[in-house]
Amino acid sequence: MSDPQNVYDDPVFFENYARLRHCGTGLNDWLEQPALWSLLPPLAGLRVLDLGCGFGDFARKARRAGARIVVGLDVSTRMLAQARALTDDPAVAYRHGSIERLDLDGRFDLVVSSLTLHYVAEYAAAVARIARLLDPGGVFVFSVEHPICTARAEQKWVCDTDGRPLYWPIDEYRSEGPRSTRWFVNGVIKHHRTVETYVTGLLEAGLTLRALREPEPVEDTILADRDLHRRRPPILVLAATR
Repeated sequence: MSDPQNVYDDPVFFENYARLRHCGTGLNDWLEQPALWSLLPPLAGLRVLDLGCGFGDFARKARRAGARIVVGLDVSTRMLAQARALTDDPAVAYRHGSIERLDLDGRFDLVVSSLTLHYVAEYAAAVARIARLLDPGGVFVFSVEHPICTARAEQKWVCDTDGRPLYWPIDEYRSEGPRSTRWFVNGVIKHHRTVETYVTGLLEAGLTLRALREPEPVEDTILADRDLHRRRPPILVLAATR
């Protein structure tokens, strides 16, 4: 079992990430979260587990949508401190822990993970643990950075001499494994795997694939770099049932 990565407690990373999430023009707000929510069942009365809960945004919104209880798990103590400060609800519980060492009591009707599993080295083992936490008929919905984006450690467009993006290069797509990249700080490890591997992991855990989405920005969004995100999918979202 690999050790969990916890770059979010790095003070430089945390400050920049918090600024990004609060700017209101990022991928989470305008692309990833709408796509993820579109695949969720009605939440009224459900027991929900949020893996990689961050600031608790999803947990609070799920409660407003009628979820009976929400358990949020995160490896970052800084994230959890913010989540607890922002949440005044006895039906929401935040716990310190990692997907790599997922050890929770009870069962859930819905497990959600937003842009977290590409930080996890042992994907198949993680999905198997998640599947065991789902009641029969339970739903697992998660998003990751699209494998087109994670294939190369250098995640950027090739530009012309005037700085205009020409194309997004793809190489070593089938060479799965860690990619050390810079995102606010050096040495952020993302684990690249193919779309096939993401789907196969669900099936081998005994889950049934229900949906796969590569969300595209709509015309009226204020998403930063909207037109570039149309040219290659930045996000992959999958939904499965037990």
